[in-house]
Amino acid sequence: MSHKILVIDDDISFCIMLKTFLEKKGYIVTNAFNSKEAEVCFNKENYDVVLTDVRLPDSDGIEVLKAVKAKSATTQVILMTGYTEIKTAVNAMKLGAFDYVGKPINPDEILLTIHQALEKKTAKKSTATTTVTADVNDADGANTLEFVKGQSKASHQLHEYIDLVAPTNMSVLIMGESGTGKENIAHSIHLKSKRSQKPYIAVDCGAIPKDLASSEFFGHIKGSFTGAINDKIGHFEAANGGTIFLDEVGNLSYEVQVQLLRALQERKVKPVGSNNEVNVDIRVIAATNEDLQRAVKDGEFREDLFHRLNEFGIQAPRLVERRQDIMMFADHFLNESNKDLEKRVLGFSPEVEELFLSYDWPGNLREMKNIIKRSVLLTKDEWISKDVLPAEMFEASKDPSRPIQTEEEEDEDLKLFSSKNEEHAIRTALEKVKFNKTKAAQLLGIDRKTLYNKIKLYDIEL
Repeated sequence: MSHKILVIDDDISFCIMLKTFLEKKGYIVTNAFNSKEAEVCFNKENYDVVLTDVRLPDSDGIEVLKAVKAKSATTQVILMTGYTEIKTAVNAMKLGAFDYVGKPINPDEILLTIHQALEKKTAKKSTATTTVTADVNDADGANTLEFVKGQSKASHQLHEYIDLVAPTNMSVLIMGESGTGKENIAHSIHLKSKRSQKPYIAVDCGAIPKDLASSEFFGHIKGSFTGAINDKIGHFEAANGGTIFLDEVGNLSYEVQVQLLRALQERKVKPVGSNNEVNVDIRVIAATNEDLQRAVKDGEFREDLFHRLNEFGIQAPRLVERRQDIMMFADHFLNESNKDLEKRVLGFSPEVEELFLSYDWPGNLREMKNIIKRSVLLTKDEWISKDVLPAEMFEASKDPSRPIQTEEEEDEDLKLFSSKNEEHAIRTALEKVKFNKTKAAQLLGIDRKTLYNKIKLYDIEL
């Protein structure tokens, strides 16, 4: 499905030119030449991205940003201006802007920024730890966040860790499979922190080209390299006083890791082409779906950077580890889908609930959201039936006649089994927690040192 973009600028020729350029790239683009026309547009249509000039004849981009965010929290707003002002940029970030770019627009830069904005929008809509109000500012300017916390043991532990670490300034590393809601965990930590009124800047490290990484993180000055037509504020400076979230941090090249480590150690950044350093006061939260410890061992990730990021580690649980929460999340996504698709599906048939509870959900919360939204679209009655579910759910699902174990029962089975077949129990525990040795030891009821000795004894490869 093509993404919808609204371009707002009083320079008619520029506006039309940008529309034509983006349409050639596969986007559906609408033009507005002032804020009144823009208001009519986004009241009629839901846009994925809004590109707006800061200075408009009847208003300004900041007011447009507020209006867009009031209507749709997930719509990403990018501000454009020929008047590069850091103060305006930071203010825009605080109010929820995704990014801020200078004119004249560099085609490659604007495409990259739009791509990153769409990635962020998809991530926000695909997880169940927050509702669609996650980025909306309330009347007092404070951020609001609503949780689907869950009742499972894994959910309780997750939110206990969030509440514990949020008030501190410790760097947090969130580990977990794709679709487990790592960005929403990071955002909830920010909103519960003492920095909640300051900027929260999310950066998709996997989407930043190696050649542009320094500019994206630390900014650049005009003329510092080919295409640097204007000064640009970097993500670190934009997050000053608040939180920067480094998503998929394991994708950073080794050279960029070195630059990032220096910035985190010294709390100073130097824009590309500048001789002046800028002091930054930021809290860093990073996330990865890779095994960074293995990457460190293989020489692909710097050990000193790993320890700098991993002052406090949080494991985002897989959905299959939160079986008690499955129907709670399903109801949440059902309500979201009804709202997005303007439908009134009441719930799930008993057969669908049974399948949901026995299915392994390899794509976690993201997969569940997509399946439920598709099912709501296809459902003609008041209840979702098995007929509208994708075929792969039936092929990959467990035997529905097998009784579903609670997490406590599964854990107890491992502890009891360890006395009968120790090696098998250790391997099973490690696989269950994605080879997190601390969690495996807890699951087996032994200390970490004992587990290390057993791994060495049985020559278990990690």
